[in-house]
Amino acid sequence: MDVRTTAERRRSLLEGRLLVFAAIAVSAFTLRLAVTAFTPLAERIGADVGYSTTVVGVFGMIPTVMFAAAGVLTPILVRRLGLERTALVAMLAAAVGQAVRALVPATWELLVFSALALAGMGIGNVVVPPLVKRYFSDRLATLSAVYITMVQLGTVVPALIAVPVADADGWRVSLGVWALLPLVAAVPWLWVLRDRRGRDVVDRTAIPEQADGKAWKSPVAWGMAGMFGMTSLTTYAMFTWLPKIFTDAGASPAFGGTMVGVFSFIGLGAALAAPSVTARVRNPFPIVIGCAVCYFVAFAGLLWAPMSAPVLWVLLLGLGPSTFPMSLTLINLRSRTQAGSAALSGFGQGVGYSAACVGPLLFGVLHTVTGGWTVPFALLALAVLVMLAGAWQACKPRMLEDTWS
Repeated sequence: MDVRTTAERRRSLLEGRLLVFAAIAVSAFTLRLAVTAFTPLAERIGADVGYSTTVVGVFGMIPTVMFAAAGVLTPILVRRLGLERTALVAMLAAAVGQAVRALVPATWELLVFSALALAGMGIGNVVVPPLVKRYFSDRLATLSAVYITMVQLGTVVPALIAVPVADADGWRVSLGVWALLPLVAAVPWLWVLRDRRGRDVVDRTAIPEQADGKAWKSPVAWGMAGMFGMTSLTTYAMFTWLPKIFTDAGASPAFGGTMVGVFSFIGLGAALAAPSVTARVRNPFPIVIGCAVCYFVAFAGLLWAPMSAPVLWVLLLGLGPSTFPMSLTLINLRSRTQAGSAALSGFGQGVGYSAACVGPLLFGVLHTVTGGWTVPFALLALAVLVMLAGAWQACKPRMLEDTWS
């Protein structure tokens, strides 16, 4: 029998929510570190380790491959371990992968441990939205904004400082230092688990039972997959190749790395604004159209006059992926239950990232084959059109659970 006073129970609930808030915020900061810490240094690492330009495209492909795999694996882990333990496993995998890849001498080892780090981050991508729904169902827009803002900060900071740290201490230090942050993120999850004392497995309120098997029948889920997938295809192609586009136009490697940082930084404004706007608008599809226009203008500028107004092109390019925080917010807005949220998160990200896998590699292959950037940018323009088609379905004011029968 619970003999605690009402005040004690309220205080325990508040402390528990603050702890989970800290755990979600710090974990979110780690979810892109392995990507943007690497891309500004890709050519430097290749010169040292000994891989070709084509392999840079393979490295650019790994994030979406592992995020897609996480969409399939995470629901299985959640059913066995619970949401909180799965989040802890994600952080530990991210830490080990980033630490070891900074030490290995061969390309294949660098690929394997990059994949491990990104698998952990992919699991984190999928598990955080249902955690937000479990603990903060009364503050979805606010917590989504915090979560997405931390993801964007974790995208921006490594890109901005990767080259300066590598210049000062070498690329291995520049890569390896980011392994510390997932370890820091693991600490609050340990405290959350200690506080719940096993109820993380018993409590199945946010664990998809049959929901994940029905999501594929829903146009909402397929639309979400299209938004996630094509936004990610474009974003990771740009993370991977933006430095090369600028260096081919005559800029320095440091300038290319800075532009990756600016590209990521623009997403901070979207991360702050998109969840609130998406929650208040009945159908946010017109916002998606605006994002598509930004993409098309940026592609044209980068293709035909990259150094005439590089900051402007990158600013517009950074506004395009505002559809990413919109998608994350819609996961909870287009599902009634925590199980539906988990199913929509797993399906949307699993299928979406599977489709996005080809982006960075194919973008690079098309550049190598054609000797220019016209055909690669045509690929991205096609991806934006597919994203618009997906958003048309995902943005409609209806619920996943009403559309999968």
